Amino acid sequence: MSALMEAVRAGRTAEVVGLLDGLTDTERRAFLPELKDLRKELRTAPWGHPSRHAYPTLHATGAACETGAAAAVSWIAGSDMRWSQSSAALLIHVLGDRDASWLADVTHRLAGRPASAGVSYELMAGLVRLSGCPVPTTETYVQAWVAHTGQLWQRGDTLFDRLRRDPHLAELMAALFETNDVAGPMEWSSAENLDGWVDAIARLTVEGALDRKRTVDACVARLLRGGSTVDHRAFLRVLKGLALNREEEREHIADWLALASDAVPTVASHAQAVLGSLALDGELTPRRLAEMSDAVLFRSEKKLVRAQLVLLGKVLARDASAAAEVLPALAVAFGHQDTEVQERALKLVERHLKKVDSPEVRAELAAAADQLVPALRARAVESLGAAPVAAAAAVHEEVLPPPPMPVRLAPAPESAVELSEEVGALLASDGDVTAFERALDGLVRHAYQDRDALVEALGPVCARLWWDSSDPDNVRVDNRFSKNHHGFNSVAESLDLLLATLRGKVHTATLHGVVQHGSRSPSCGHSPLSSAFEARIWEVAYRIRAEPLPFLLSTPSWSTGLLEPDELVDRLDTYRRLGARVSTADFAQALLRVRRTDLAAAAAAAERAAALGTAEGVRLARWLSSGEPVPPTSRRRSTGARVQLEFGELVSLQADFPAGYRELGQPTTVYGERWHCYHWNRNMQQHWLAILPELRELVAVRIVREVSTAAVDDVRGAAGVLPALAESGGAAGEATHLCLAYGLGARHPEDRLAAVDALLVLAARGQLDGDRLGTDLGQLVRSGAVKHSRLAESMRTAAATGANTSIWGILRHTLTALLADLDGDIKPAPARGLGDLLAVAAECAERSGARGELPHLAQTADRTGSSRLVTQARRLRSTLVAEVAA
Repeated sequence: MSALMEAVRAGRTAEVVGLLDGLTDTERRAFLPELKDLRKELRTAPWGHPSRHAYPTLHATGAACETGAAAAVSWIAGSDMRWSQSSAALLIHVLGDRDASWLADVTHRLAGRPASAGVSYELMAGLVRLSGCPVPTTETYVQAWVAHTGQLWQRGDTLFDRLRRDPHLAELMAALFETNDVAGPMEWSSAENLDGWVDAIARLTVEGALDRKRTVDACVARLLRGGSTVDHRAFLRVLKGLALNREEEREHIADWLALASDAVPTVASHAQAVLGSLALDGELTPRRLAEMSDAVLFRSEKKLVRAQLVLLGKVLARDASAAAEVLPALAVAFGHQDTEVQERALKLVERHLKKVDSPEVRAELAAAADQLVPALRARAVESLGAAPVAAAAAVHEEVLPPPPMPVRLAPAPESAVELSEEVGALLASDGDVTAFERALDGLVRHAYQDRDALVEALGPVCARLWWDSSDPDNVRVDNRFSKNHHGFNSVAESLDLLLATLRGKVHTATLHGVVQHGSRSPSCGHSPLSSAFEARIWEVAYRIRAEPLPFLLSTPSWSTGLLEPDELVDRLDTYRRLGARVSTADFAQALLRVRRTDLAAAAAAAERAAALGTAEGVRLARWLSSGEPVPPTSRRRSTGARVQLEFGELVSLQADFPAGYRELGQPTTVYGERWHCYHWNRNMQQHWLAILPELRELVAVRIVREVSTAAVDDVRGAAGVLPALAESGGAAGEATHLCLAYGLGARHPEDRLAAVDALLVLAARGQLDGDRLGTDLGQLVRSGAVKHSRLAESMRTAAATGANTSIWGILRHTLTALLADLDGDIKPAPARGLGDLLAVAAECAERSGARGELPHLAQTADRTGSSRLVTQARRLRSTLVAEVAA
């Protein structure tokens, strides 16, 4: 071993530097093979091993011995040495004797690396100084410059001082406004506006170190380009810190108009304020003001819209000549979803209409009144001359999106290689019911046909798994899959057991023990569902080892988990002909999946099954003849703000079912079960639904506690299961509707959208019970589990699809309960947001043509004042009592 390599392995950096001095490029390149071998060796060394102390020295030595710029950069930025690099000063020293053009090439290549490569800013900046090359303005370099320069670790120094001394200030500051992901460090250093980027940039423009016009233009252009919320907030603060004068504001009128139209609310609000100030000072033409109003009044943010209406009122009061240009733009607000905005806009038009002489403008305003809600439209008929519209013409037909159709399962892959590819994809994605059931059936079929070929094909997939070790005793693997195993929290974990069984990593005694006695999973509310899922997997694994099955009886016909009765009879017939022994858990799962709601098909299949002459055929015939499944009796329980359900026993799932499945029919209780458990993977919920595709209520009652956390505890993603619940089969009863009610009041928008999707699916399938759901929502709002504003947002989203009749049918029951509280002696829950809920109900009533009385509405509508609650109550009352046109 050479002296250099010995010093590198020992980590003697100073000695290595001395040995490198004076070496030619050819001599340095000669060490590269040994250095690369050492690098490979250290990659496999355990973390904390003494040999890893050589990494910093190896890092510097390799950089010095690579004579090509690209190769040197690849070595310096290598991911395996990212956390054990040599210092920037050492790298600059060992590279310092290179040609300036070579150093410049290295510098720009390093700056072109992604920020995730972790290239040191001190190294890049040092190479810039050493080579004299132009400073890079790449995203990586600018981000590193911002982070490094903004650090306040230099005593007696400030960010302003450091920026002022930077010789590349102009180039880097210009690049700053074009670089992504720099706003975070800028925000941190500007949190208190003391020695932050906002203050520093403003002072640098005052001093003349930065060109003011170029900086202002760049800042406005950055806001126009868009980006993250943090970017908008940071660069808006910079723009405000520059304190634009009136001339600069006038130069950017077109930009303010664009920002007011399309930017995020905070930026749009600033642009609106600038334009408003110009308009009130007479420096914005009526045409420009109308153009601005067209954009702002079309936005959904009520704060921006109302501010625009206030601005237009002030401008019209000061300048009567602007009415002809501004009023048609103001009429855009007639179509706003907020009826208060419509009313304000109508008042403004009515107040200033006399200032307009043009018949064309008056006709345009009258035509725009068609967008107003009926109550305001009736007023516009008198004040604007709008054409009257019959009440029946305003009624919209109920429009519901078509429900998603279940997908037929394709047959299992015919080749072991194809099956291996699908299993590998499933392990990586933790896939859906369709992918899992096809792969499971494929593993069973190929293990029966040619186990050796299957094991060989699965080799590359298993090689990446934790349990595929060379340990001959497999002690750790077998313990992991022992009867003390806590259960499967993912599809991947269940596949692990099957693959490990095929590879001989799990003892037969272990498999037999779990099949006989069950796994010892901690008990919780989900345990019956997980136990049924696991019982089938464990028995399949045991049969693969002891007595392979030709195929699975329980593989569903459809993506929902449903199994057609004729297919199950055909499979049992094939088992009979092959003389195969039926798996107890597999047959139990097949019974739970077989379609019984189609009575004619079930009766025909029952006759065929009985004719098979096997015990399973007789059992299937009896099961198919028992009629549609009926959910058990239920009882409500309240625990704090939550409303939960308890189910009684379902006797039909007790007799003749194996132990792992009997729990599904046992009573559920709110107080006797532990709800905090290991079932954190919500992807498993779709597989639980596939266990009982015609008894979703049994699944819903066991997940309602978890779904409730989306509304009560603001948990994200807890309502994501609702579309799958709605697409499942069986009666959509009390548990399903209670889950849906919690989802509609969820904290996070994606959960509310999932609940809206589920609501529309149930409505389209004719399974939505509006009376029940409305009553549940009223109870949950009163208890505080669901907030008015969140529910209003969900209902508005659902109504926007055209489901006005369905939403009104729900809200009429919810509002009855909530309005009753306002009239009663009992102190009601906070009514903030109830006006929004009334607004949605009024719009749905108008569009669906609903008529009649709503209990307790009159008392609220008769209140004094003009609050949103009162005005929307009056609007709803006027709609419900309106005469239907003949």
